[in-house]
Amino acid sequence: MRIKKELSMRRWTAGLAAATLLATATPVMAAWGAPPGAQLTADVNRDGLLTRADDAGEETWTDTRGAIFLPNLDDDQRRCTVDPADLEKPGRAVDEKLAACNDGADDRINGARDAADLAPLRVDAQRNLSGAATASITIAPAGKARVFANGRATNTLTAAELRRGVRLALEGRDIVRDPARWDGKITVTLTVTDRDRTSTDTVRMRVAPLMFQNDLQPAETVLAGQPTDGPGWWDGNLPYPDGVPGEWQPFATSLRKATASTAAQLRFVEGTPKGWKDMWLQDTFEPATASMPAVGGPHTIRILIRSGNVWEVGGVDTPRPAGRLLYRDLRGPDVGIVQELSKTASPGLDDLLNTGGNLESLPPYDGYPHGRIVYGSGERHPDPGFITMVTSQGYQPPVVIDTSWLIVGHADETTHVVRANNERGWTLAVADPRLAVKLLRDVQRQGGGGQRLFADTNSPSKPTVDQVLSTGLADNEAAAEHIDEQLKILLKATGLRADELVRLPVMFERVPGFGLLRAMTPGLVNGLSLTDRQFAAPDPHGPKLGGRDVFRHATEQALGQNGVRVRWVEDFFWAHLGGGEVHCSTNALRDTSRATPWWVNGSGAGAVPGNGTR
Repeated sequence: MRIKKELSMRRWTAGLAAATLLATATPVMAAWGAPPGAQLTADVNRDGLLTRADDAGEETWTDTRGAIFLPNLDDDQRRCTVDPADLEKPGRAVDEKLAACNDGADDRINGARDAADLAPLRVDAQRNLSGAATASITIAPAGKARVFANGRATNTLTAAELRRGVRLALEGRDIVRDPARWDGKITVTLTVTDRDRTSTDTVRMRVAPLMFQNDLQPAETVLAGQPTDGPGWWDGNLPYPDGVPGEWQPFATSLRKATASTAAQLRFVEGTPKGWKDMWLQDTFEPATASMPAVGGPHTIRILIRSGNVWEVGGVDTPRPAGRLLYRDLRGPDVGIVQELSKTASPGLDDLLNTGGNLESLPPYDGYPHGRIVYGSGERHPDPGFITMVTSQGYQPPVVIDTSWLIVGHADETTHVVRANNERGWTLAVADPRLAVKLLRDVQRQGGGGQRLFADTNSPSKPTVDQVLSTGLADNEAAAEHIDEQLKILLKATGLRADELVRLPVMFERVPGFGLLRAMTPGLVNGLSLTDRQFAAPDPHGPKLGGRDVFRHATEQALGQNGVRVRWVEDFFWAHLGGGEVHCSTNALRDTSRATPWWVNGSGAGAVPGNGTR
């Protein structure tokens, strides 16, 4: 993937040139009068070039200066294949095998595109060395990166190479997962020995962090699951009502129509016979990017963060099998995958919080030039290892809201970032149970108490407005109070005012047997931003007044005031009755080319791993 299409040819040309340089060992001449001995240069000033300006401060790394390398976890030549038989196997051996195959796992440069993913280094020519001179290259900590010289993975250089100079390429092999184990920085040391003289030169480098995309960035590819032949669930105990997920064709048709209004490509992902009903693409992974400086602009690859779910399948703890489809369908050139899976399944309902739907992001705003991660926790919480990996990247400090009162427990159930006509250019759309009640009462006052919710669906329950309002609405008010608490945190964290929020009507109800809440009417905030001005929302199938769906109308009016047009998607049987909506059942790879690079005007200061604003 090249984030900006118009840069693709430039990227290819640059990568080809880099590969040619490595393969032919073009002599690298000293650009200035370097003294005899070790002279190692990295892109310390982050302009994509190796020049004398990179000398100062090369042994330290700060937010404003220091060389950067990518975690080279993609598959540029598509050599990592997936055996269809592996997709449904219980246990974690398959997942370990899938994760172990990537460009950073072998000891070769996998073509021109792979060469472009490597960080440049240079050993300057030293003409006065003897034929007995040798050099070694060490990286500490070991195993996090490797060096290529003249196209080969090596940690030694010959006298001939030292005399003419060598262009090196450094390949990153992992991401930051826990700063207590590795903070992402490495030290590369060149040691030159000639007879009785030894000299060294050291550069400090950092692996690029994973940066979350945000919903104001336009979707380049929209992903959604589709059914196939087979039972659709591994043990037959489907946790949804009969027939759900179902009515895929209305969902697919309406989603295709919504997407056609944009430049995004719609791609359907086919599940496996035993697992296609786990069609929650949003929950399977969270898209991110990793970037480093390059000539002409940042060089970026996508890194997909696989959900941390571990389930019991066939009596064995097994990473969520649907996550294996990422390796089959999405991993490839400039697209890598990372996973951080606990050794055992999370207890009870906690596992529901280990998903992409519970990982959202705020766009940049004052004090946070790269935005912030938002995730849900509380009495139920995500797996510590998984959330530590997510929050340890360092440049998008997390905001934590309580979602444990929801049966599914995801951050995307109650809020969604949308554009706004305010100074910062965005605000939050918020599920508002009280607004939903107000609209129902308006319908009732105007003689529409007999109007049915979900009247134009095949729902087994189609209550009238009178019936809904006669229930006492205590559960709905409880949801409203929980959302109030979430908003206290979000307003404080962002500086947004309450009157800037976009409120959308959603009724909530208690789930029998659990005491937790869910959206009774389709969760209108749980939609997909196609662009900052087009929002694919679940059709609410609300009561009508004068022939007009009052929930639809309220949503169109509220978002329209901020220049956002609603594209309606039919997801009632495909997603809503299963506990999710359009956002849960789709995902999007977004154009992040206009984002400020993480090393510009940014700082990891204050981004304490695992902690957030509460």
